[in-house]
Amino acid sequence: MLLTMAYEEISDPFQRLVRIMTRLQEPGGCPWDLEQTHESLKPYMIEECYEALDAIDREDYTDLTEELGDVLLQVLFHSVLAARFGRFQIDDVINTAANKMVGRHPHVFGDVEARTAGEVLQNWERLKAAERAGKGTDNTKTEAPPSILSGVPTALPALLKAQRIQEKAARVGFEWENPFQVLDKVEEEVKELRAALANNDSVHAREEIGDLIFSIANLARFLKIDAEESVRQTGEKFRQRFQHIEKRVHELGQNLQDMSLDELMGLWVEAKERTTG
Repeated sequence: MLLTMAYEEISDPFQRLVRIMTRLQEPGGCPWDLEQTHESLKPYMIEECYEALDAIDREDYTDLTEELGDVLLQVLFHSVLAARFGRFQIDDVINTAANKMVGRHPHVFGDVEARTAGEVLQNWERLKAAERAGKGTDNTKTEAPPSILSGVPTALPALLKAQRIQEKAARVGFEWENPFQVLDKVEEEVKELRAALANNDSVHAREEIGDLIFSIANLARFLKIDAEESVRQTGEKFRQRFQHIEKRVHELGQNLQDMSLDELMGLWVEAKERTTG
């Protein structure tokens, strides 16, 4: 019934939005919408998620309201698109999520006990592993069980992906005892990178750079620091300080390219004094 109603006749906000998104992809709808595919929409999903993160960083909850709506629009776009081709509908998406939340929280909806967040995460990984095993087509004893790392999306940003992999390994006991052991690993990778540079071995240096970044991400994870967020904040801090340099150089009537490194570093120190961190 709702699919045949005009959107302005629907009082439920969610169903009204579903009707609007459906209308855009119906015959006579939006030409751009009708041309889209799941593949073509991928960049928009990523972009909207990052814009929501930016609103959170700025603690702008009015903006966050809008950005979360944009994220929801992407979910609905994919769902309506899938419905057009008989793949699935938005109700399937919602019911799958609801069933997953109930199944993954037996300590709330069942009789399993979990007194700490750590116990919750352990249960979560155990249940995910069971779900993955249940999706297999061949359950013979000779088939290797699914990897606990198989649930980490390959398309995640590199730092986030590194930490997700490390988190999952740690939940089954593959973990350091203290942060100094992780720091020792970081220092070991620095030494190996120095050796590669000394030997002018660019191939080995590239590998060691990856090992070093991975180890630093692991140290951040161990310290309960979000590596992706930490680097993002550092990038923003650098941007602000460098823009201060640009502003000061302009005020001095000079060009960046014409100034010496010592002069630029002097302005960098000045920029650091004007910011914290």
